[in-house]
Amino acid sequence: MFLGQSSNAIDEKGRITIPARFRELLGDSAYVTLGLSQNLIVLPEQSFLEKADKANAPGMTNLDANFFRELFFANASHLEFDKAGRALIPQFLRDAAGLSNSAVVAGVGMNFEIWNPDRWAKQLARMQDPEYIAERLNRLDI
Repeated sequence: MFLGQSSNAIDEKGRITIPARFRELLGDSAYVTLGLSQNLIVLPEQSFLEKADKANAPGMTNLDANFFRELFFANASHLEFDKAGRALIPQFLRDAAGLSNSAVVAGVGMNFEIWNPDRWAKQLARMQDPEYIAERLNRLDI
């Protein structure tokens, strides 16, 4: 399970070092795509393929499924790691997530996210707001 958070530099080529504990959980292959909060989501290959199967099941005539496929696949990229544990984040994804020279890598259970540090600070503030917490968590049956 992906847990915790860390601040990481992004080099001039657009590479970010992924924490070793996260790389171990990813195995040999991973994918990155747009998140729902102006961030990026990194998924192990098996998880990505499971979501692909679910997304493709409704067929081409389902407009909601089409929208999800466009969002998920058109903005996805395969991640490869170099010997230093760095992965290249494509420029279009860095732009979409507002990433330049640093990022926060945050574990969120079955995957992890990559955030612009300022956006992550705002998300952390929301996670410490009792009213916001109550409003969001009351909708869940956890």
